[in-house]
Amino acid sequence: MAAGELQLETFRDPAGSLRIAGERAVRRVRTGNAAGALAFLQSPLALDWMRQGRLIETRFVSGADGEVTLEHPRVFFPSYPWEWPPAAWRSAAELTLDLCEALLERGLILKDATPLNVLFRGTQPVFVDVLSVDARDPESPLWLAYGQFVRTFLLPLAAYKYLGWPLSATIQKRDGYEPADLAPHLSVWQRGREPFRSLVTLPLMLERNGSHSAQTAAKVRQRPDVALAVLRRNLAGLRRYLRRLEPKRRTSQWSGYAERADHYRADDLLLKQRFVRNAVAAAQPKHVLDLGANTGVYSRFAAECGADVAAWDTDVAATEENWRESRRLDAAVMPLVANAARPTPAVGWRNAESLALLDRARGRFDCVMMLGLIHHLLLSEQIPLCEIARLLRELTTNWAIVEWVPATDPRFVDLMRGRDALYSHLDEAQFGAAIEKHFTVMLRDALPNGRVMFLLQAR
Repeated sequence: MAAGELQLETFRDPAGSLRIAGERAVRRVRTGNAAGALAFLQSPLALDWMRQGRLIETRFVSGADGEVTLEHPRVFFPSYPWEWPPAAWRSAAELTLDLCEALLERGLILKDATPLNVLFRGTQPVFVDVLSVDARDPESPLWLAYGQFVRTFLLPLAAYKYLGWPLSATIQKRDGYEPADLAPHLSVWQRGREPFRSLVTLPLMLERNGSHSAQTAAKVRQRPDVALAVLRRNLAGLRRYLRRLEPKRRTSQWSGYAERADHYRADDLLLKQRFVRNAVAAAQPKHVLDLGANTGVYSRFAAECGADVAAWDTDVAATEENWRESRRLDAAVMPLVANAARPTPAVGWRNAESLALLDRARGRFDCVMMLGLIHHLLLSEQIPLCEIARLLRELTTNWAIVEWVPATDPRFVDLMRGRDALYSHLDEAQFGAAIEKHFTVMLRDALPNGRVMFLLQAR
């Protein structure tokens, strides 16, 4: 498999399957589902959503024996919900509700409602599972995907906001949390109050009483106008819960790092920013990976020069701040909670449903930025310089912009924690020896505080 080429196939939807190979995403729609899928994709609603970038662009490729083949453009860097900051979860949930509401008027509905139906271009959510759209029973007031929306969107957000559970923990919960997962961790006071009264306590009571079954739901019939009104009301209720679950803006050691970085004087910072701008302008990359992006100051520099940027950082609060600012500026930056030293693994059936972070990244970026990160990899993760250089080369097809932090730097000293004998000998010469196997130095600029900036080109 060539660098940057993914091989991925989905199979859980009985209506069809999706195969990604290289730059093509090919969807096979099985007999019995093709007519409905094509009718939706040719509708004014679908065409309008595609123009807005809210629904994945889709074109008809072929059809035979009742089956249809469709093709989508590959979303440049696919991400998974367990890598999203909280604001991205809410954005994906809002998009799902928007689409479901728009479908109601046309006799359609979403048959499932999970974050896995959504990908991101920058901070713009895109609904990608076109086979989730199905015909609606006009006499049914029930959205059968209501419970899945609660399990996969609302309960993870509630657990994050009120219990402090990380959203990344959902990597092992493909269909979300059950009310019973949260109930033992709630106080009596929490169980009796919203949102947990409706999302956890009442569903568990109905389950114990046996009145919350699919058979019971199927018997509910109402006049079409009443059924439609009930559906609208229920979707509006989900929106209210979603607003209630917006987490308070959190701070962390790193979310205000740019403002508190006392190891940069004003002239250091100005020279670093100037170097990064000049390096990006010289490289003219199309796709940039910013490792250790923090709140995204340098990610947005790259976006200003026309690049699409994936910004990884381990700190949720810093990533959330990056998301909000990039969304406000409509910058082509996709902030993710991701760690290159401890990357997201492949998960799912045969470890092939959701691809590993580095497998998605290799060969996809023509420039990688590693600013103020190497000393963390060296000291906190204990990764040797030669391995850091090797990973950097694996992740870029051409350029790298790197900041070397000397052993005399205050942050380097802080991270050594008395292990001077092991690390204080590391200097720029050793850094140069590690990278020269993979890169040629094109630009070098020493900052007054002793840090050194490099523009590297892959050999």
